[in-house]
Amino acid sequence: MGFKSFNIGIILRVTLIIIVALIGNWIYLKYDSLVHGLFFLLLVTILTWNLISYCNKTNRKISRFLESIRYSDFSSTFTKDDSLGKSFRELNLSFNEVISAFKKTRAEKEEQMLFLRIMIQQINTGIISFDTNGKIGIINGAAKQLLQIPQFKDINDLGKLSNDLLQVIKKLNPGDTFSFKVNTDLHLNFQSTVFIVDGEKWTLISFQNINTELQKKELEAWQNLTSVLRHEIMNSITPIASLASSLGTILREDSMPMADEQFAINYESFTDLKEGLHTISNRSKGLVDFVNAYRDFTNIPPPDLKVVSVKTLFENIRILFKEEFTQENLYIQYKVSPEELEILADQDLIQMILINLIKNAREAMSESNEKEIHLKAGLDSNYRTYIQVTDFGEGIVPEALSRIFVPFYTTKKTGSGIGLAISRQIMNLHKGSLEVSSKVGEKTTFTLLFS
Repeated sequence: MGFKSFNIGIILRVTLIIIVALIGNWIYLKYDSLVHGLFFLLLVTILTWNLISYCNKTNRKISRFLESIRYSDFSSTFTKDDSLGKSFRELNLSFNEVISAFKKTRAEKEEQMLFLRIMIQQINTGIISFDTNGKIGIINGAAKQLLQIPQFKDINDLGKLSNDLLQVIKKLNPGDTFSFKVNTDLHLNFQSTVFIVDGEKWTLISFQNINTELQKKELEAWQNLTSVLRHEIMNSITPIASLASSLGTILREDSMPMADEQFAINYESFTDLKEGLHTISNRSKGLVDFVNAYRDFTNIPPPDLKVVSVKTLFENIRILFKEEFTQENLYIQYKVSPEELEILADQDLIQMILINLIKNAREAMSESNEKEIHLKAGLDSNYRTYIQVTDFGEGIVPEALSRIFVPFYTTKKTGSGIGLAISRQIMNLHKGSLEVSSKVGEKTTFTLLFS
């Protein structure tokens, strides 16, 4: 219906061509006139060309429209052509509307791009993107300010700041995070991601200077450590000093001089001296043990990394505690998924962590009815290997939860409070982490996460 006028135009032109051809043929045959025959042949050719042009007019419009879309040339307009009928007026109108819609969409995208560029330039996080050839795509002001590299056009220019940092950046995998200390004032924390634009792979890295935050955390750590050290040392030194003073008083007041520069002392004073010296010896030994624990914490050997089967690791732990736990009606259950899961780690050090966590779990479940310790290993959403140790004991109160990894902090009546601190340090040496979650009265889970 919409192409009615167009169809009529074609029918009329075809009919005219046929009529002219028939008349020309009739005249040529009747009068045998070559001139008239050529005249009508020329006329048919002209009419045929007119028909072809008439049909191609729409194709040219469509072709021009598609070219405009292809080359993002939205300045083109399509005028109404009443000679082709209503359908072509509607076609021109549709073309113009589509062109306007594309023009509006491009303007909106340009505004969004401008907004994103402004936002990227305003944030305090450094951002750099580069392609597989190292060519820089985006670099914001924060990145330039942090790196202080003039004429930063290629990622290889990062070598002007630190060649070691450049090599690490080049080997980054999507989602990797790491920190790098450039100098005393610049300690950068990096995170990477990969995206595809027009079939080309781009790497985007974001980074911040965490030096101030690290100094703050370091100060807090030293304050916590100093507080615990002061508390532990004062607990030993104060009674020793007081006791030594008391023993000095006993010797001064209760001892009696005798011949040959000898002294006599009554039995009660002798007993007090004996008990006092024994107490001083015990407290001194405790202080020496405390210092040795501090030495152990600060002198953990670097890990000897080897491929370790997690299932074998769990089985060794289960066998180690089997006899002891059977007597206490306590059981270790483990699950490894996938069963062939492996980690790159120092088996002895990781086993040391698990033994410490399991012993803590046993103590936490001393009053629990459900005496089971669950060991679980698998891969998280980022394909990082994790190992979890879960007990169903009394849990850890929130006040203690934030401090249990502080060296020498402990909620136990016995113990040095060094086990969890050493365990976390071992995981840090493995470039992993040790975290804890707990619900009071329900369960506690320690998670070893490997990078």
